[in-house]
Amino acid sequence: MKYSKYIINALVICCVSISGCDKYLNVQPKGYTLLKTANDYDLWLNDVSLDYGIGTVGSYLDIFSDYTDYPTITVPPSAVSELMFTWAPQFSTDLSISPPLWGQHYANINKYNTVLLGIDKATSATDEQKRSLNAEALLGRAFEYFYLVNEYGNEYDSSTADKDLGVPFVISNDVSQTTPARSTIQEIYTQIISDLNAAIPDLPVDNSNNRFRGSIAAAYSVLARIYFYAGDYTDARKNAELALEKSSATMLDFNGAPPATANISIQPDVIYGRMIIGYNTVTLDFMRSFATNDLRVSELYYSTDAYTYAIRGATLYYPAGRTPSLQYVNTGTSVQEMKLIIAEAAARSNDLSTALQQLDDIRKDRFSASNYEPYQSDNKDSVLKNVLIERKHELPFSGLRWFDMRRLNKEGRMDTVYRYDAQENVIATLPPHSTKYTLQIPVQVLQFNPDMQQNP
Repeated sequence: MKYSKYIINALVICCVSISGCDKYLNVQPKGYTLLKTANDYDLWLNDVSLDYGIGTVGSYLDIFSDYTDYPTITVPPSAVSELMFTWAPQFSTDLSISPPLWGQHYANINKYNTVLLGIDKATSATDEQKRSLNAEALLGRAFEYFYLVNEYGNEYDSSTADKDLGVPFVISNDVSQTTPARSTIQEIYTQIISDLNAAIPDLPVDNSNNRFRGSIAAAYSVLARIYFYAGDYTDARKNAELALEKSSATMLDFNGAPPATANISIQPDVIYGRMIIGYNTVTLDFMRSFATNDLRVSELYYSTDAYTYAIRGATLYYPAGRTPSLQYVNTGTSVQEMKLIIAEAAARSNDLSTALQQLDDIRKDRFSASNYEPYQSDNKDSVLKNVLIERKHELPFSGLRWFDMRRLNKEGRMDTVYRYDAQENVIATLPPHSTKYTLQIPVQVLQFNPDMQQNP
């Protein structure tokens, strides 16, 4: 059906056309898509644009990270990806387009708001169906706001979160309504946690047939991620454990056969799926950090210098070139992410046996079984360091490294990150505690909202 034009909040700058699945919604008054039945709303949540991570082909967020390289960058940078790579204040000054990141998130939020505002009036719908679709929309909207508040707000700090500005919390899908002011970071976190807890009782028990859609485990996994980046490791661990307990998802073992399909929606390790194509140039230092018997290198990385890591640009994160069924990267939640959250929370609380067990659960599926040796240590700092390293190796190009850099920067664990041109000249730096760790509000947004306060 074809969903032609739908309402995008003024934050997104303009209305866009959305393609759906068939033609059953042809009659639309003045640009509004007419959703009537529970099936209409269900198909609306199956819109393929909701299945993709934020970016074009790869994740925009990975361009900011310290393991991405761009040897062919032009100087001065001019393309959107080049400006992102060098942490420029703005990535596009074209006032006629929807801004990267911000625009995509709010476009998705508009879709979820459409369900939240209309589902109670749906026909041919049981109360259970209405509650379930409402819960899925709350989950999806919370997931989008998690990204927005961590892109355009400072790192969560319990002592300042009630004053630090986040993003506008939009609950309308009406473009004519005034854009609300920026909520505080605390207000955003409180709202999305409340929405997720409200959604859990009405979510489906299992989403194994389509993990792009919501489930009880999916909500717990998103809660775990939210608490994790708020620095609440106790609640992060609790919700990660609940996500694993409620989910039928299982780890992929790189010692065995690869998945039969590249479809993220039914990949066994996915809890709440979002997909992008895996294709990034990686830094030499990042590749040199892998052990020689780490199967992730041969399964996920493509090298034209025989994996010697001597030439910039010769090694790509390119799963399609090595293991085609892993060509899509899940930027949603997964079994391994939950295990890494539990491991880090346990390490930080000095529960080293749990941390080591969670690490081993992941690593035994990532190293050759013939020569694998579990990592052992009774030193808290050493265990935490290894958990952080494993997190980099296990979740590459999933959009999370930038958020990890932000929280580690807050703890004083980030060194200066450098960007180089083709001749190895430094063209940009990201020093510790830089204001660049928080993105500026896009100029396209400020054009329509001149009173909105800009970030430093």
